[in-house]
Amino acid sequence: MIFKGAMTAVVTPFRDGRIDEDALRGLIRWQIAEGIDAIVPCGTTGECATLAYEEHDRVIRIAVEEAAGRVPVIAGAGSNSTANAIRLGKQAKAAGADGMLQVTPYYNKPTQEGLFEHFRAIVEMVELPMLLYNVPGRTAVNMQPETTARLAEIENIVGIKEACEKLDQLREVIRLTPEGFAVLSGDDPMNFDIYAAGGVGAISVTANVVPGRVAAVWDAFESGDVEGAKELHAELTQLNRAMFIETNPIPAKSALAMMGKCREEFRLPLTPLAEGHRNELGDILRQEGLIE
Repeated sequence: MIFKGAMTAVVTPFRDGRIDEDALRGLIRWQIAEGIDAIVPCGTTGECATLAYEEHDRVIRIAVEEAAGRVPVIAGAGSNSTANAIRLGKQAKAAGADGMLQVTPYYNKPTQEGLFEHFRAIVEMVELPMLLYNVPGRTAVNMQPETTARLAEIENIVGIKEACEKLDQLREVIRLTPEGFAVLSGDDPMNFDIYAAGGVGAISVTANVVPGRVAAVWDAFESGDVEGAKELHAELTQLNRAMFIETNPIPAKSALAMMGKCREEFRLPLTPLAEGHRNELGDILRQEGLIE
């Protein structure tokens, strides 16, 4: 199995409209030092939809440089255009990424056959291990377990980040896919339940803020301490909820700004956290000992 464990869907820090490279490097170094098993740049949390091709490439190259082989870098490379997804995948490979994350095409609302052909076309053109990414709440299309199982038979499609928010569907994905196909949680509140169902890790938003604690849940579970993992996961309930009080990555980046890790800067159409939510988030971070 290539990819497993607690992974961070890392934010993309901005400063005055540009990528804040120093902040990004610092975040990645901190994540690795805290025990995260992989870095996932240029995903939803990384505001990939508003990154130019050149910026997308730069973020991935920075992640690869800072990881320096210590942990894998799985580059977000998805698009609702198959041709663009192939381009981004090739760009990720050239940048030195260890794998690519490919989301189900948004807005187009492809059929299940369209999804199959989309991902098959990408993996045939890009020689890089692929994680599928199913997130119906973002894309308006839900990849069915049978489609995932078909794709799992294709060489170099090695796993899926599943964020369908349906544990029964996820269990069906695990049942239908071959041994060694990595099913990863894409929904922080469900991480422990997905591990218990047979998942082998998570690509986490909450890990941006508390990487060590998210990693500890997986580490405990993998070591056989299931009850300990369950307790550690329960302790993250408040933070997991807080990361989604507004559209991701607004709360995560706002929390990091309060912690002094980056600026609270977004690209439209994302806007800063509403004042009421800002106060709520600040209270939670203080309760968790993350700010004073």
